[in-house]
Amino acid sequence: MQMDTLLAPFRGQGRTALLPALHKIQETYGWISPEAAQAVARTLSIPLADVYGVITFYTMLYDRPAGRTIVRVCRGPICTLRGSQTLLDHLKDHLDVEEGEPSRDRAWMVESVPCLGLCDHAPAVLVGDQPFGPVTQLQRPQAILERLLPQPRLKVDGPVRRLTAHLGEEPLGLEAYRATGGYEALTGALQKMTPRDVREAVKAAGLWGRGGAAFPTGLKWEFAAQAPGEPKYVVCNADESEPGTFKDRVLMEGNPHLVLEGLILAGYAVGARKGYIYVRGEYAQAYRALEQAVEEARKAGFLGDRILGTDFTFDVELRRGAGAYICGEETALFESIEGKRGYPRLKPPYPTTHGLFGKPTAINNVETLANVPFIVKEGPAAYRTLGTEDSPGTKLFSISGDVARPGVYEAPFGITLRELLETWAGGVTGELGAVLVGGAAGAFVAPEDIDWPLTLDEGQKRSVPIGTGTIMVFNRTRDLRTVLLNLAEFFAEESCGKCFPCQLGTQRQWEILQRLIRGEGRPADLALLQDIGHTMAEASICGLGQTASMALLSALRLWPDLFQNHGS
Repeated sequence: MQMDTLLAPFRGQGRTALLPALHKIQETYGWISPEAAQAVARTLSIPLADVYGVITFYTMLYDRPAGRTIVRVCRGPICTLRGSQTLLDHLKDHLDVEEGEPSRDRAWMVESVPCLGLCDHAPAVLVGDQPFGPVTQLQRPQAILERLLPQPRLKVDGPVRRLTAHLGEEPLGLEAYRATGGYEALTGALQKMTPRDVREAVKAAGLWGRGGAAFPTGLKWEFAAQAPGEPKYVVCNADESEPGTFKDRVLMEGNPHLVLEGLILAGYAVGARKGYIYVRGEYAQAYRALEQAVEEARKAGFLGDRILGTDFTFDVELRRGAGAYICGEETALFESIEGKRGYPRLKPPYPTTHGLFGKPTAINNVETLANVPFIVKEGPAAYRTLGTEDSPGTKLFSISGDVARPGVYEAPFGITLRELLETWAGGVTGELGAVLVGGAAGAFVAPEDIDWPLTLDEGQKRSVPIGTGTIMVFNRTRDLRTVLLNLAEFFAEESCGKCFPCQLGTQRQWEILQRLIRGEGRPADLALLQDIGHTMAEASICGLGQTASMALLSALRLWPDLFQNHGS
């Protein structure tokens, strides 16, 4: 296909179409050649330097020839403990390639990546955009490439099933979703409720953000609705990239219409006419499920002009990331949609007044939006029948590591960590050594301290962020120093480099941990790690740097002898 023909759909859209145009080029040719980059710049009327600035920012875009099939091996904490490095070495030997370099015939390329969001199927790989796991046939790596079938990915259970009741191995289509009561919340809201009524219902329900920050959802919508300036936007943050976190993937792959209905209701509540769903680049199957859902909803009249015969007009555009953890930060995500490198912005101003394209914007996590249809349809009182006063409703917990049944578990807030692990996840395999709550940016919990209720208030009292509901379990045979080194490497690699405290701090943290583990620690190293952590927390401009030392510092508090004979 001629380049100009391929890029014709993007003509006139300007910089905001840059990432979709680059995805299109790479999907067609396998990489973005200088000629292709120049064609993109001409088509979108933007400087060539800006095109290359974006290409070189994202790890899934290539400005040099790549393999026609790229095999990405996860090196997240859980996959590493399950043997992903051995798997990577076997694949490189079998295909006769160096990591990150195409084979001689350009048929294959093998890369290691920080996390694939498949921690419940560790060790996991992507072959092209097809997920596989757990991959245990290390003696015969060709099985991964030729004969291994993808394993079921939606491992869901829990004491309640509000959000997960209708999940299956295939995405729930429009007819099946409507058979479960889907879009009744939207229909009822447009017929009987004002935008303010919807906002007040969400506020009364006590729904707070499920993406980590835990900000009250209804209050965020109110701020955006009342902010001066038009147009307004709503955005679904589906760039789930935190190691150990995979619950949003399960929702998007299993019930995409639930997420979409929540976003449409958010648009109505805020007064927006346009919404965006920004999906993590590695989540190709989730992206396709949402793409199909948007098409079905549009044909059925749930998206578009004058929805269901009302004055409400709203449509959704999907965007796919390209491998950058920082784009999970809300303002970096805006920059990515706008066709720029995904650097976080200084705050204030906040997104509710100056968000996407500088306009009032409400941005919510996938799980947050999935709660909205129930609240609008059944009412705040029904929503509050589960959970606690300060943490009403349910939470999706991503449980992985040394448990019998890793997966996504939906439970009411207030359930104890012990009950989740022992009753629902099947118990710990081996003797419990440690639990990391909140993901890479979370905090460790000692094995004797797992009987407290999982609520926002209790977590804050204990300096253990519930965050995204990530729970990684390690038995006593695991070397926590290796886990901490893995997390430190992740933050050092994913720091965008915009602010010095994070850029330098994550690198120094990783270097010091390497030194300590090699047995070459200096007397001041542990104190230096403390100083670096506190400096990043206080001086970094976004959540990546502010939380990059949380797990490490919590481990040092709980186990001060962890690096005994390796420092002061």
